[in-house]
Amino acid sequence: MFTVMMLRMVFYAPILGVGGVIRALRTNTSMAWIVAVGVIAILTLVIIIFAVTMPRFKKLQKLVDKVNHVTRESLTGIMVIRAFNTQKVEERKFDDANYELTRTHLFISRIMAVMMPTMMLIKNGIMLLIIWIGAIEVDNGAIQVGDMMAFMQYTMQIIMSFLMISLISIMLPRASVSAQRISEVLNKKVTINDPEKPKELGKNIEGIVEFRNVSFKYPGAEEYVLKNISFTAKPGETTAFIGSTGAGKSTLVNLIPRFYDVTEGQILLDGEDIRNIRLRNLREKIGYVPQKSVLFSGTIESNIKYGKNADVGDEDVQKAIEIAQAKGFIEEKENGILSEISQGGTNVSGGQRQRLSIARALAKRPKVYIFDDSFSALDFKTDAALRKALSEETKDKTVLIVAQRISTIMNAEKIIVLDEGKIVGMGTHKELLKNCSVYKQIALSQLSEEELAI
Repeated sequence: MFTVMMLRMVFYAPILGVGGVIRALRTNTSMAWIVAVGVIAILTLVIIIFAVTMPRFKKLQKLVDKVNHVTRESLTGIMVIRAFNTQKVEERKFDDANYELTRTHLFISRIMAVMMPTMMLIKNGIMLLIIWIGAIEVDNGAIQVGDMMAFMQYTMQIIMSFLMISLISIMLPRASVSAQRISEVLNKKVTINDPEKPKELGKNIEGIVEFRNVSFKYPGAEEYVLKNISFTAKPGETTAFIGSTGAGKSTLVNLIPRFYDVTEGQILLDGEDIRNIRLRNLREKIGYVPQKSVLFSGTIESNIKYGKNADVGDEDVQKAIEIAQAKGFIEEKENGILSEISQGGTNVSGGQRQRLSIARALAKRPKVYIFDDSFSALDFKTDAALRKALSEETKDKTVLIVAQRISTIMNAEKIIVLDEGKIVGMGTHKELLKNCSVYKQIALSQLSEEELAI
């Protein structure tokens, strides 16, 4: 809005102003000082108002953010608020944030409301000054009445040009603050970049994922989340990760698609350090199902085809739906696969969101599958059926699973037990029951000794 107004006014106003000055001086030079007085008065007013409102405009943007934050938090957690009867608490939080915003808005609005009448007062005062001085000059025979009227018109033209610029100055403080906020985002340095000389992976890669002495800590953190992690995940095998909350399971698998870069060590894909591979090329080889299932507004079909929209055929979509055990609930919908998905997938259940997320990864047909606790919302029957169908589909693929349930990973070829960011056990289910006390504790907390066949 500021840019459009600037193009329409700021480039037009100087033409009026310069033209007015030239014509006014040709008409009469003895009253030129009146034009200077008017221009100085307007510029002084604009500078004072700019100095007073600029800090308030900066504060205003932060207060708008605060109100939006409080409102969004209240709407997101509305069920919890009702459950704990804290409506009044949330209302007070909103009132506090809104009161500050309202007060700042009123201050700025009052200043801006004073600006226009003051400018009109200056304009009319200049006009009266010209008539007064001009009348004396006419009376003395120094100028003609026509010259006085012409000088008045040219002076008003000059004053109007400065008024047009000053109107833009009203918008300038807020536009300036908004531009700074946009530039903060645009100038933010990206931490994960493509290498300068990237190496491309071919279509027919094996999909061997190897961690070599990997340690990781989040940017700005002092403590390591992962310490000295080494293992190899091979095609045709399922590598599972289990451990207590905060052990670093999700962080570990998030390093593979380079959502973060390792602090120490290397992660290799088919023997190549993933930091040497172009990000797009690397992520094309990975089918990722996040811990929190995310769906996008559109249809079920558009969400499943999301990974490779143009390249996913109808047969691939149907196969992915069947493997993900999503066929039943999709067929129950009136429009089937063309049924609408609302923003964030709020019109489907947690388990249905997970199954659609799994179907999306399967439809992509990658070489490496990452399931970050992606079966937690499924019932045991659906979980078992999905794992069985998945094992047949991923016979020649590398599968990495983060899980909380022992039953989900019991049949994995390699189970890695994490505790406080370190590997404390690695092997099959039976081997870990004998050799790893942490794994045995987790297993016994979920299943009986008979079920575990100890």
